[in-house]
Amino acid sequence: MKTKKLITIVVIVSGFVILSPVYAESADDLLGVWLTEQGNSKVTIYKCGQAKDRFCGKITWLKEPNYAAGDKDAGKPKVDRENPDASRRSRPIMGLNLAWGFRFDGDKWVEGKIYNPEDGKTYSCFLEMPGPNKLKVRGYVGVSLLGKTVDWTR
Repeated sequence: MKTKKLITIVVIVSGFVILSPVYAESADDLLGVWLTEQGNSKVTIYKCGQAKDRFCGKITWLKEPNYAAGDKDAGKPKVDRENPDASRRSRPIMGLNLAWGFRFDGDKWVEGKIYNPEDGKTYSCFLEMPGPNKLKVRGYVGVSLLGKTVDWTR
């Protein structure tokens, strides 16, 4: 009796894994412009690396490209002022390369890094596309269980 239940559970779980929707049919499905979860910026994903076999991303649009009233830099274009490297704090957020090194492994993009200009930290990252217009961005420290996933859309 217990064996039948176990076999049934394994078959059902296997079915979900096999039938779970994974959109990415090729590495290039990732290319294009993505709106971040909060809607504050757009990131353009493009091919990079010497052999153009990796994927990177840069900020190409900001909802609020300048600092708001009340900020010490009100009216000026936003810069990477949270960067731990003082020599990089004056670089503009617009055009900032914030994702690099991603390699397609058949169903997701792995081995990448992502930089968060809001906290000045760089995280390990992988990307998954559950559909043609949705991108799951998983940033983490150490192991992927210790991280956060955000959804980007086209």
